[in-house]
Amino acid sequence: MLSISRRCGVRLLHMSLAYAEEAIHVHDTGHLSDRDIARATGAAPSTVREWLARRSAPSGVRAERLAELSSLVERLARIIRPAYIPVWLSKPILALDDDKPIDRIAKGDYRAVARLISGLEDPGAS
Repeated sequence: MLSISRRCGVRLLHMSLAYAEEAIHVHDTGHLSDRDIARATGAAPSTVREWLARRSAPSGVRAERLAELSSLVERLARIIRPAYIPVWLSKPILALDDDKPIDRIAKGDYRAVARLISGLEDPGAS
């Protein structure tokens, strides 16, 4: 039987690694490189490689940016070829004042990118 402190530690480890799993999901689903994920989250590419190897996981603002990136990648994967997602995220977009979606995500402007994707999901609604 695990002691209470050990059980809490195991639970925290699993919760922490959930964000590492999310990084892996974004990497695999969106065909994003460690550099792409780093750019969107504000982490160093070497840190993202640690996430992808499940040796560490993001927390705080980096975890928040990763969760937002994941949501957007999942939506994009339903409407464009997943292999094109890194290109789309890195292109200047007129509707974002010629900013790149990946840079808007990094700045915490998830909603602007989400609105843009909504227009792609349902072109008649925009």
